[in-house]
Amino acid sequence: MATDYADLATLKEQLNMEADDDSRDELLGRAITSASRSIDKTTGRRFWLDADPVVRTYRLRGRTVCEPDGEVLLTDDIGSLSGLLVETGSGSSWSTVTGYETTPDNAHADGEPITGLLRVNGTWGYGPSRVRVTARFGWPSVPDDIEQAALIQASRLFKRKDSPEGVMGSAEWGVVRLSRRDPDVWNLIEQYVRPGFG
Repeated sequence: MATDYADLATLKEQLNMEADDDSRDELLGRAITSASRSIDKTTGRRFWLDADPVVRTYRLRGRTVCEPDGEVLLTDDIGSLSGLLVETGSGSSWSTVTGYETTPDNAHADGEPITGLLRVNGTWGYGPSRVRVTARFGWPSVPDDIEQAALIQASRLFKRKDSPEGVMGSAEWGVVRLSRRDPDVWNLIEQYVRPGFG
């Protein structure tokens, strides 16, 4: 189940709302969820971790990279080694793989996910062979930048009801057209965008 990247209490505080005022909690909650899923779509990844291991199957074509010390299979983000199982094969015939290393080195120690599996001094196979990975996908924990981006975007989405047609008025500045993409949100999430997204 998807997880939101910001919490209601923090968003209320950011919007200068009383903590015990629950009259707009549903709207705020929807804004947080929409902001969180928008970040997922923009970055091409998600920052919440599966509660239990999930099975994903990968075709080799276009997902392998030759390195000096072997071939790397590019995977979705793996946020935990708990329950990690790697198999090769196809159809109903699968064999467990043990001769691999996770990449990048020290990813979990740095709070980042594993994004590849290195077959040391070897390859993942050819032709119809596939790799089946059972793992807890996602990130080890939600990065601070992602939480802050979700708060900014949720605040923006909540206030959007007051800016029909994307135009907001101010006595001090007059009428202002809202930009399509919030520059602060983009600045916070840009480093997390997977190649080919954004």
